Amino acid sequence: MSERVTLPSVTEERPPRPAPDRFARAEPGRALRLGLVRTGLETRMFFREKDQIAFVFSIAVVMLVILASIFTTRYRGLDVTVSQVYAAGLIGTGIMAVSFQNLGISIAVERDLGGLRRLVATPMPPSAYFIGKVGSVFIVAVIQIAILLGIGVAFFDLELPSAIGPWLTFVWVFVLGLASMTMLGIAASSVPRSARSATAVITLPFVVLQFVSGAFIPHTDLPDWLLNLSAVFPLKWLCQGMRSVFLGEEAAVLELTGDYELGRVALVLAAWTVGGLVLCLLTFRWKDNRTK
Repeated sequence: MSERVTLPSVTEERPPRPAPDRFARAEPGRALRLGLVRTGLETRMFFREKDQIAFVFSIAVVMLVILASIFTTRYRGLDVTVSQVYAAGLIGTGIMAVSFQNLGISIAVERDLGGLRRLVATPMPPSAYFIGKVGSVFIVAVIQIAILLGIGVAFFDLELPSAIGPWLTFVWVFVLGLASMTMLGIAASSVPRSARSATAVITLPFVVLQFVSGAFIPHTDLPDWLLNLSAVFPLKWLCQGMRSVFLGEEAAVLELTGDYELGRVALVLAAWTVGGLVLCLLTFRWKDNRTK
């Protein structure tokens, strides 16, 4: 009788496959491509929400129209009107509205409704999600600035720079300001405990910073302790950088130091960009606190 031969099991010899790690480093090219696709998706979702469009765009536009229509006299005897000062400074408010406020509220709502929890379970790299958010904010911010500049030029005699230098300043102030506000918006999205409280929690510091940063009230009318407080946060420096672009050197005497201090503007905005990124890495949550 022939002896029975038992062949080794193939399944026993093969080591088990490790579970795929979603957070393993993805190929940069793939993450960027998916991020660009996500940018288009985020932008379309933003413009589909009519209430959100009105809420985000209306704040700076309404304040510009109201304040610039009321205050039309020359500012301290200079060849600059109060309305022009508001038109230049409120550009910073518009950038903060579409980045800090918009992102802080929308991400908090997505987290509370479970959207982020479902998203993190897909094969999409997490970096693509943030690329999509940043790209969408950039597009919306460009539209916001175009609207504010159009209103300022058409109705309040805001003059656009004729030289290349101020426009270069505008580019780096815009990029650094938008980057810092975007990082802070993503970090602040972890503060609200629910979607219902997101608007109140995020809007409160946004409104306060506008008043203490010289966007609504001139720095000369603020007490020293508020001036020191506003100098800590990026909105004051963002508005100051924008005034340097659209008001010219003559209006530099309107600043507290008699100078736009563009070097300090760059330093503070860059510091808040890096600090905001660190806060994002330390505090961002894909799930709400109630999820086990």
